[in-house]
Amino acid sequence: MSKTSRMLSGALLATVIFAPALQASAAEVNIYSYRQQFLIKPLLDAFTEETGIKANIVFSKKGLLERLKIEGKNSPADVLLTADIGPLHDAVEKGLLQTVQSDIIDANVPAKFRDPQRHWVGLTTRSRIIYASKDRVKPGEITTYEDLADPEWKGRICTRSGKHTYNLSLVGAMLEAHGQADTKAWLEGVKSNLARRPQGNDRTQVKAVKEGVCDIALGNSYYFGKMITNDKKPEQKAWAESVNLIFPNQNGRGAHMNISGAGITKYAPHRAEAQKLLEFLTTDKAQRIYAEANYEFPVKDGTPWSPLLKQYMGDFKQDSINLQRIAAQRANAAKLVDQVGFDN
Repeated sequence: MSKTSRMLSGALLATVIFAPALQASAAEVNIYSYRQQFLIKPLLDAFTEETGIKANIVFSKKGLLERLKIEGKNSPADVLLTADIGPLHDAVEKGLLQTVQSDIIDANVPAKFRDPQRHWVGLTTRSRIIYASKDRVKPGEITTYEDLADPEWKGRICTRSGKHTYNLSLVGAMLEAHGQADTKAWLEGVKSNLARRPQGNDRTQVKAVKEGVCDIALGNSYYFGKMITNDKKPEQKAWAESVNLIFPNQNGRGAHMNISGAGITKYAPHRAEAQKLLEFLTTDKAQRIYAEANYEFPVKDGTPWSPLLKQYMGDFKQDSINLQRIAAQRANAAKLVDQVGFDN
């Protein structure tokens, strides 16, 4: 059996297993989520309490887009919830989402975190930041993403795979800022500065800084909160305490931002309820719950940050470019990563 056949068979099996729990009925909304259920449940409980609409959720780390495509018009799903812009962009490209016209969403969510064609909306944000050793990197020694390619950092950088969705979005932002030739040269420079072959997740990179494998690492900002508060694995607190957090390009375009987000599926059986859920998720109440649960930043201006974010991060300048433009560069970003052999 081919890889494609195995993937489709798995998606079909998932439909058989989970679909009975998500049958269409009145006053409910069905969610396919790439975000873990424990992060979403407090929000859905609050939504049900406020609206009386029951919220059902199916979580999966992968395969939800394939499942939506296979189910087609028979899909019970109303909402697709993602942890990154990548799956939302892919869902639009595959024709799996419909447009949403909502004055509430438009008022609550800045345009840079909404699809100009109204297929998706951002719900929380995070930044792709630099984690720098407190002992081996002086304050101000590195301040931009471009600095990562400086020969000064040869053998001193750690990162996860260049093909991971978080890094593809960053490379996409560099393509928007600098174009193909300069971004390729930048990637080659970063690769030459790596302390080891790209591996692991974002927390693994901070661990490597703590252990002296490298001096700086790329990671999403919310991982700091996950580590510094991790009572079950206190060694992660030590990892977090060993680094300073650098939000790059503060004197220029600002730090690269990404989102968790959502869209309404093309054949949503509960269209009105789905829109009510998306609107609710952009309100002050939901924004506080959602952002604090994962140590992310609210998308709605004026929503208070969690005390932890205020303590360790503070205000910073964000890149103002619309994420749809960055997402559209992801295929080009992947090609560049392969061309320079970044992960080899």
